[in-house]
Amino acid sequence: MGAVVFVGVVFVGLAVLAAGFAAWPILRARNHSWRARLLPLAAAIAAVIAIGGGLYIFEGAPSLAVRSFAAPRDVPALIAELARRARGKSFNTTGWMLLGRGYLSLGDATDAAAAFRRAVDTAPPQARPQLLSAYGEALTVSTNGAVTPEAQAAFRAALAGNPRDFASRYYLGLADAARGDSAGAIGLWQSLLADAPPGAPWRGPLLDRIAALKAEGGGAPDIGAMVAGLAGRLKANPDDPQGWQRLVRAYAVLGEREKAQAALKEARAVLKSNGAALSALRVEAASLKLK
Repeated sequence: MGAVVFVGVVFVGLAVLAAGFAAWPILRARNHSWRARLLPLAAAIAAVIAIGGGLYIFEGAPSLAVRSFAAPRDVPALIAELARRARGKSFNTTGWMLLGRGYLSLGDATDAAAAFRRAVDTAPPQARPQLLSAYGEALTVSTNGAVTPEAQAAFRAALAGNPRDFASRYYLGLADAARGDSAGAIGLWQSLLADAPPGAPWRGPLLDRIAALKAEGGGAPDIGAMVAGLAGRLKANPDDPQGWQRLVRAYAVLGEREKAQAALKEARAVLKSNGAALSALRVEAASLKLK
């Protein structure tokens, strides 16, 4: 029992030190607000703990976990060790999933897809939809964004098990749009928007894709409704520099210069601690001849 407690204390201590090491550059950043730094800060800490904790819990390898805590930036070596262990007969679904995510983090989408395929093959039925979605996404990344028939089959299988899967609906929409099926793409993406959190950062770009498809098909998108929707999203999630630029530009293009000026003023107030965003707003204001 004493040894177990000792190991637990060591793990907690190493996790705290490693998480702090990974998060320190983010904490030191002065050109972003605390709100802007919160997500990357949490992601850095979570990534360190997830790698170490995941390797220990699922692979039964405390030495790997300690290495990940002690040297959080030595990810390639950890992935290489996982790949070596994958040759063993006891390598399980979670091991393949971790290996797939690891390869993706290194930019190796082809090997990531192969690992996710093995994860799908070894997973229980209830776990397969999520893994099929990850497999399809890795295949798509490996082909520079082309949603191949193999990837489409993976996404459709994922949706058969989980009709609300986000990635599958998005990528199948891309496939529909690529072959000229605008109605199919719009239907998938509108269902995706209906399920999306109000502050999701990809809502705006997805609305733009839908509007572009409607325009290509001869249907006139309701620009006023789109701009009003963007303004509402920025009220709920104001820390979106590109969103503010789009709103200011949209009002100006529509000839509503007072609204454009008011949006510009509000954006400057919201993003006052984000130097890069303020610079971009200055450029935008100059191009639109706003104050």
